[in-house]
Amino acid sequence: MTNNNLEIPSLLTNLETELKSLILTKELKDPLMIGIHSGGAWVAEQLHQRLNIQAPLALMDISFYRDDFSQMSTHPKVQPSQLPIDMENRDIILIDDVFYTGRTVRAALNEIFDFGRPNKVILGVLIERDGRQIPLQPDCVGCSITLPAGQRIKLTGPSPLGIHIQSFSTEQTAA
Repeated sequence: MTNNNLEIPSLLTNLETELKSLILTKELKDPLMIGIHSGGAWVAEQLHQRLNIQAPLALMDISFYRDDFSQMSTHPKVQPSQLPIDMENRDIILIDDVFYTGRTVRAALNEIFDFGRPNKVILGVLIERDGRQIPLQPDCVGCSITLPAGQRIKLTGPSPLGIHIQSFSTEQTAA
């Protein structure tokens, strides 16, 4: 997909369609939707309404679960997670904005399992890009793209949601 086709409404519709299909196929029962701060939470807020999920939307900040937390700036913006106390045997739909290396999702799964062992976890992302470093992949995507080295994609928001391609030096790391 070209960068010109990165239109938020169509990406949300694509992701919604894939999630609806997977919810039916996997027979998810009263799923809990969790959005990963910050971009994943913005996407999850919209999908939660579109999919008519009955359980309250849960939000998580995986900062303390990241394997690079000690390398983050001296004042990281950590927000409290808003998760149910018990996730034992729950069907979970985990939402993030951009899937890149897989490290954010690994951290999110670690936090989820600290609250209990879920029945199923479905991963939905607005954008999947090349560069996976951990053997994880999304179940549902709004689109998949390839970016040259030295570029990253960033969701801005929350209102309106926007997508920006940024250039960075190769010494910087990205989630």
